[in-house]
Amino acid sequence: MTAPTGTAAAAATASSYHQLVERVLGGHAGPDPRGLRVTVAFTTRQAVRHDGRGGGYRNEVLSLRLGGAVGSCAAEPGELPDGAVEECVGADVGSLLAHALPPVRVAALDAYLMHVRPHVPENGARPCPLPAGTSLEKSRARARAVVELLGTAPGGTVLVVGVVNSLLEALRARGLAYVPCDLKGGTTEWGEPVRTDALAELERCDAVLASGMTLGNGTFEPLREQALRHGVPLVMFAQTGSAVLPRLIGAGVSAVCAEPYPFFWLDGGPGTVHRYGAAL
Repeated sequence: MTAPTGTAAAAATASSYHQLVERVLGGHAGPDPRGLRVTVAFTTRQAVRHDGRGGGYRNEVLSLRLGGAVGSCAAEPGELPDGAVEECVGADVGSLLAHALPPVRVAALDAYLMHVRPHVPENGARPCPLPAGTSLEKSRARARAVVELLGTAPGGTVLVVGVVNSLLEALRARGLAYVPCDLKGGTTEWGEPVRTDALAELERCDAVLASGMTLGNGTFEPLREQALRHGVPLVMFAQTGSAVLPRLIGAGVSAVCAEPYPFFWLDGGPGTVHRYGAAL
């Protein structure tokens, strides 16, 4: 589907996540979502432990297909009930935007915005190819694509919300310090303690690098608001909400590295991420 123009294109941006949902429900970003139905719903479960790394991680992603678009939201393993996928199939997007489960709401919004505002240059996307390779090679390639969006000078400190060791590695390579933060806590690959309260750490950092998973766990809006209040650049790396977060650039979000489904870890072939916002 081609991107909306004029009033509809302007309404596809918003000053907050909640306003973006309201504009979509009001029919101001494209077709009425109540008239669009999800045809396919599925989950992707992964467990990852890259060669040469001491630890691994697991997560689960809910994906919804609307026409030719797929919207996604990651969740903690076991968070999605067994019936969630069946509830989404055949449902209209408008009703899913009011679903009781946050991952369903986010995936539905992502699918809608992927449908009306796909990742193409006309909508502000700058494609960045990822080469074929092992899971670790592709993880590192994506990490480089993400951290290039930071304008922080060497010696600066970046708050990383949603710890990905390849991102921390890429920050080290650019001479940047970081404060790792994740709701799960724990330690990084290098034994560094992982903080659990991102808002408490933000003021002492020069920039924030955050996962789109913050949309699904309810921590995005407080993070966006505080980054905006303190004038701290907020760069998002997004498998979750890849089509949602570009619509919030200028409202506390500085740049986005958007990675729609299928994600880099699903196969060894080449891929593409789409970068928005910061000039490279």
